[in-house]
Amino acid sequence: MPEHKKHLYMTVFPNNALIASQLEPEQFGEHYTTGSEKHFGQKVIFAEIDINFRNPYFEIDKYLAETVEHPDGQPKKTKFICSYNVLENVPLSAIQKLYLVTTNGKVLPLSSSPDVNYHDPKKIRIYQEICPLDTLVVSNIDHKEFGKLITTQIAKGAPKVLFTQIDFDVDHFLESNKSNQIPHIDLPAVNPSRFFETISELKDHPEKVTKTISLGGILRNISYKFLKHGFWFACCDEIKFFPMPSVEELENKYFYWWKFVR
Repeated sequence: MPEHKKHLYMTVFPNNALIASQLEPEQFGEHYTTGSEKHFGQKVIFAEIDINFRNPYFEIDKYLAETVEHPDGQPKKTKFICSYNVLENVPLSAIQKLYLVTTNGKVLPLSSSPDVNYHDPKKIRIYQEICPLDTLVVSNIDHKEFGKLITTQIAKGAPKVLFTQIDFDVDHFLESNKSNQIPHIDLPAVNPSRFFETISELKDHPEKVTKTISLGGILRNISYKFLKHGFWFACCDEIKFFPMPSVEELENKYFYWWKFVR
């Protein structure tokens, strides 16, 4: 009976862990969301890590050796290697692919590529930090500067960070709410009055480059459709970008993932 191929996966949402598995990425995503009562019932994001990656912080060889088929020949689904300080100890070069999993277990693979998007240097953006932080931040700096900032400052950052951008028109929000006593915002779990004050402060004080909107993220509450550009792994001056496919590509190539995105 042939052995199942072994994989190293790093979950980055909703938790950060390094896991050995004999499941292929599509099977792993389905198992993690719908295949076990122990696992998560909402969206999941994970990355495939180079199987040859080693770091003394992790006992990778030990747990890979224990990742073997069950007596009936079924693959070993998960063997946890580490559940603490994982991303901080994984180099960006070892991250091969990123996978987005819907709540019903459909998996979208993302490959890394250079970030060729135009990023207006004067635009105010909303960044969702995903791992290891879970903070919603508004900022007037672009993605590369933001990644460098949050991975070089100790007070509010981390050595490595995964983040995305929320597709939200800040200028339209300000214009549509400038005469309202009670602002309205189409973002779940975000206080509109607090958000209006935060944006106004960045506008009035351009020397400030970031302001925290919420210490808790909103990724659990929004659809993948509301994420702009893709995902960035950052470590000081190093950045690795995983772009989202275009809507046309999602509709034609990844229809069975796209149709279940909520």
